Amino acid sequence: MTKIRQLYFFDKKYAKEMISFLNNDDTFVNNVVFNPFVPFHHLLPLRFKFFPESYVLKEQNEMKGLITIVPTKSPLKQMEIQKLLFEENCYNDAEDLIQYVVSKYKAMGTSSIIVRIDDYLTDLIKIFIAKCGFSQISFEKLWNSKQKDCLPAQDYETKFNPKRFRSFRNSDAAMMTNIYEEELLPHIRPLLSKEPNEFKDSALKGLSFYTDYKYVYRDEKSKKVYAFLLIKTMDNINFVLDIIRSSWDDINVDEIISFAYYQIKKRTNKAKLFIKTKKYTQQSEQHEKELTNMNFECTQNKVILTNSSARVIKTDVSEKKYTVLSQFYSGLSVTNKIS
Repeated sequence: MTKIRQLYFFDKKYAKEMISFLNNDDTFVNNVVFNPFVPFHHLLPLRFKFFPESYVLKEQNEMKGLITIVPTKSPLKQMEIQKLLFEENCYNDAEDLIQYVVSKYKAMGTSSIIVRIDDYLTDLIKIFIAKCGFSQISFEKLWNSKQKDCLPAQDYETKFNPKRFRSFRNSDAAMMTNIYEEELLPHIRPLLSKEPNEFKDSALKGLSFYTDYKYVYRDEKSKKVYAFLLIKTMDNINFVLDIIRSSWDDINVDEIISFAYYQIKKRTNKAKLFIKTKKYTQQSEQHEKELTNMNFECTQNKVILTNSSARVIKTDVSEKKYTVLSQFYSGLSVTNKIS
């Protein structure tokens, strides 16, 4: 008989065996799953949660699977499934774990749950969509340059103008939200929109399971803000740079990346930087071309799934012709809308 329950400290040995193939298993097990604060964290109301919570599926004394769900900055609006481990081809166990956390946290009051899955895990994606009520909304990619990872911090210090960068302040959150919302494709906004509070640094930041650094990229003279930089890491080795950029202004991506490399390299020489591109933004294709021209390679492509009540629906438009400003357009196309 199988049972799903909260992960306890005495499960540590079995959990470490299950995730021993992960490069950062010690970081994940010691700092996230078995953090001494976790048992008390389970008692908090949903709106106050800020730390991952894990559950295991056990059959008698054997651990068959593990799932970890993480609160976003607004847990009442969205939670994220971040870890899902199960024995090979045991998709029924995976389905049971997914259904358990979805029903549990939906009952607690969260509006939606999101998950990012590597695109080659097609069978797992089918489980989420066909069995667990999720739908695919977009993609995210990670790009890396092994050549740039090998360079020390001093090599980047002369490649950017320090006067164009400053640290993020909580007072910038409203402006950051406006640029983020403007950057999203219109039909994606109801699904991935954010509020200013979700960008602000909280008083409990020091207890977070990840470390992030935020910076502002602006014009040196006018001080006009062009972009925001988010650098995030869970293990102080692998860093992810997310550039939130205005759709109306051109930015020097090479300068921004050089600044990001400098910031992480002066903290640790072992750092690796990955650049995130998001298919749900209006400049995703341009961003990917810029990275390709800079000899970056795509190392990971993730499918984004959500069980939000809003759905992206594609419908065929009837074949008609419309006159717009004296130009003719065929009506045979596909449009996106939200139901």
